[in-house]
Amino acid sequence: MFSKALGEWSVSRQTMLLAAGLGGVTVLAAGAWLLKRRLDNTPPQRWQEAGVLTDIYVYPIKSCGAIVVPAIGCAGTGPQQNLLRDRTFVVTTEEGKFVTARMKPKMVLVVPRFDDRCETMFLTAPGMPELRIDVRQWASGESGGSSNKQDDQTPKECIVWGEPVTVVDCGEEVARWFSRYLVDRDTGYRLRYYPHEHAQRRRQGSDTGALHDETSYMLFNEASVTDLNHRLDNKVGALQFRPNFVVRGPKAYAEDRWRWVRIGEVVFRYRIPCLRCVFTTIDPETGIADPAKEPLRTLKEYRQIPALGESPAFGIHLGLRGDGTVKVGDPVYVA
Repeated sequence: MFSKALGEWSVSRQTMLLAAGLGGVTVLAAGAWLLKRRLDNTPPQRWQEAGVLTDIYVYPIKSCGAIVVPAIGCAGTGPQQNLLRDRTFVVTTEEGKFVTARMKPKMVLVVPRFDDRCETMFLTAPGMPELRIDVRQWASGESGGSSNKQDDQTPKECIVWGEPVTVVDCGEEVARWFSRYLVDRDTGYRLRYYPHEHAQRRRQGSDTGALHDETSYMLFNEASVTDLNHRLDNKVGALQFRPNFVVRGPKAYAEDRWRWVRIGEVVFRYRIPCLRCVFTTIDPETGIADPAKEPLRTLKEYRQIPALGESPAFGIHLGLRGDGTVKVGDPVYVA
């Protein structure tokens, strides 16, 4: 009996030692992962000046027109100045599925502007009256300033690239405006607003932004589009690729090798290349897609990354690693 008990104790002891060993390995692995993550997100000590920031674009409504600004604050969910925030409005179906210019190219002709306080947004589009939207009521969730007291501000769910986000519906007047513009009916589409200060989706972790496709910032090198235009019969501009930041100075495609970017004193971390789709074929001035699928067709001839599929890479996605303000004319540093 003593021998049996001793054998059981020995097996139990071995099991405990094995468990302790595995636990130790797990702790070490977790520690190594945290250390690597910290190192990956620690800005470098040395920077190389690469160029200058020439343009800043903010797109308040996903897939609609841009607002050109001389300076902008940088937050985790994207560029912002008070209530002028990047891609915090989205057009959806009645059921809540997001709609982009890939399906409705004329969306790019919806032109937004904000008042001086960046609290009220005005929209214009071909054949449509100007629409005024008091963004404060949607940002605060209060109904006091609404032009329609029947508007329901109960949080709604919107699906963006398969991930749910909580949004606020912007009311019947705005819904009619978009429906009439897009399908010439009183119903069919709605405008919804993302009031949160942090990312709800996890497509690129906390860098996913508000309602962005991938991350909250996209940077574009002016020389890269110049090189592309040498290959095209019909030239395109940087705005056709919907960047937030345009940099002048680096050689074409130098951005492919950057892992850190600093604009003035604001630091960004490279996340992934920007993979291009049919959206790039839509002319931002006419809202018409190119019948020859340019410039996407040409980009596929020389900018594909085999490991990432058939979509060509053009520009880079960034995540913010320190808040602040950037302005046109700021030097751009890389590492």
